Amino acid sequence: MATMIFVNLPVRDLTASTAFYVALGGEVNPQFSGERSSSLMFSDAIGVMLLTHDHYREFTKRPIGDARRDSQTLLAISVDSREAVDATLARAVAAGGGADPNPAQDHGFMYGRSIEDPDGYVWEIMWMDGAAFAGSP
Repeated sequence: MATMIFVNLPVRDLTASTAFYVALGGEVNPQFSGERSSSLMFSDAIGVMLLTHDHYREFTKRPIGDARRDSQTLLAISVDSREAVDATLARAVAAGGGADPNPAQDHGFMYGRSIEDPDGYVWEIMWMDGAAFAGSP
């Protein structure tokens, strides 16, 4: 079995958060989704699990932090072009996200913008020109 990564996030409003992550590019996996959680797949190897606070508390004894107040992590997802960065950001804003909580990054070969989800988690949407890394170790 190939290695997979699942990002598990506690959310206040499962319906609103699910809509946001679908707009960001995730596809709902109904096998692991229900009244207390939504599973969204971004690729065959990358998934985001959204869990209600009550459900999330079943997995940890630590308090749930407030991502709206404190930076906890920076998550990044790649897209196929510079234009796709802006288009993905626009879809995510329309689904309740907050555009550009961090400054946009434009380095020519790499371009990215960030979006804040309804709970305050910040995702970087980024594109890199693979040709710029051709021949890199």
